[in-house]
Amino acid sequence: MTSIVDPALGCVGQPRLLAGLDVLPRLDRANHAVVHGPIPQYTAGDLVELAEGIDLRGRGGAGFPFARKLKAVVRSARTKEGRTAVVVNGTEGEPSCLKDAAMLLHSPHLVLDGALLAADAIGAEEVAIGVTRDDVEQSLRAAVAERGVSAGRVRVGRLPERFVSGEGTSLVNGLNGGAAVPNGQKVRTSERGLSGLPTLLSNTETYAQLAVAARIGVTGFRSVGLESEPGTVMLTISGSTVVEAPLGTSLAYVLELCGSSPGQGVLVGGYHGKWLTAAAARTALLSRESLSSLKATLGAGAVLPLPEDTCPAGEVARVMRWMADETAGQCGPCVRGLPSLADAVEALVAGGGRSALEAVEARMRGVLRRGACSHPDGTSAFMASALAVFPDEMRDHALGSGCGRRVLGALPLPEDENPERLVVDWTLCKGHGLCVDVLPDVVRLDRDGYPAEAVMSVPGRLRPMALRAVRRCPALALRIQE
Repeated sequence: MTSIVDPALGCVGQPRLLAGLDVLPRLDRANHAVVHGPIPQYTAGDLVELAEGIDLRGRGGAGFPFARKLKAVVRSARTKEGRTAVVVNGTEGEPSCLKDAAMLLHSPHLVLDGALLAADAIGAEEVAIGVTRDDVEQSLRAAVAERGVSAGRVRVGRLPERFVSGEGTSLVNGLNGGAAVPNGQKVRTSERGLSGLPTLLSNTETYAQLAVAARIGVTGFRSVGLESEPGTVMLTISGSTVVEAPLGTSLAYVLELCGSSPGQGVLVGGYHGKWLTAAAARTALLSRESLSSLKATLGAGAVLPLPEDTCPAGEVARVMRWMADETAGQCGPCVRGLPSLADAVEALVAGGGRSALEAVEARMRGVLRRGACSHPDGTSAFMASALAVFPDEMRDHALGSGCGRRVLGALPLPEDENPERLVVDWTLCKGHGLCVDVLPDVVRLDRDGYPAEAVMSVPGRLRPMALRAVRRCPALALRIQE
């Protein structure tokens, strides 16, 4: 059975996380209580037993066992006079992911239930929820207000809407009042996180799943899904449709219900994920075992089929440039390596020859295992997967023949509502080249040493550097234009 809540939400089978949303667009506190009922209290030991019984794993990317996180926090708390904290990661820093935002917009109390359940079990002093969207922040604040004093420990923190904001240490740094960037250290949040306390950190869906399991118990939770992987999972299809489906469901079936197909291939796990060939996508199940056999994971639950009428190489190049622009600006592999890799991919797409293919391979190797966080590795893996799944496309583009298809923007990227451009006045430009020294992520020079483009998009985070480039141009040949 398929029940569609609205054009952006759907369910395969009986909904759990999306229960009640076939009638109401948002469950306030009273309607949430009617749909889901009261939630029992658990001790830390009982909650560990529950999480182990349902094999609950983080639904934000890595799939780490939740019970192990719980035990690690409890163990660390013994050295901190029993003090702990809980953090909910509701950031979703890439445009292909919407499932957590959907939960926080439509059923925020289920997430609060899970977070407060865990907080009570481990005696946490504070529950902090990190978000990046205004509408999500307002929905959460309304839900906290609806709970009154019972949610007095809960605070909502707004972080920059960037890819790296959701990395664990970046999220904690932002919630602690610092810059939302990875710290590059190997300290686990279970040892030192929010306010320096042992912190239980997981993503939105994980806490919602915990709240469901607490109500229906291990047996009830395991009544759907696979024996080895019970329960349901939330997915974002094509960056626009959120679906809840039992684990073990056919990937192709879910795509069909969403009016799509495997097309030329399917990206699973978002922009740090892996590409599946169309043939592999038709046989894949929504399970760790099935996807692992294809060297993929569900990751953050983003599923992006590539339509037949778009250019795979061009789509990949767009994402690579965006990923390069999303650097935290802290380490060489991100600040220099990823823009250089994006340059090489664009050169490949433009017909740069075999040397362009070789340059892409070299740039990918150059950033691996050298970053302050996993962003360089994840971006490199995305590109390596694209080369493996679309080898003919990449070769044809590099050798100049291409595929003849337009780039339709099938892989979603954010749109700048007020885009700014760096514009070159050719009547003044003397080819000094200082602009590329100041703004290497935006300006590229042609063979004669002049800017390769007359108009260049400037990401918002690089506007200060663009202004500096304008001021430093000896010929006064640059200006910023909206």
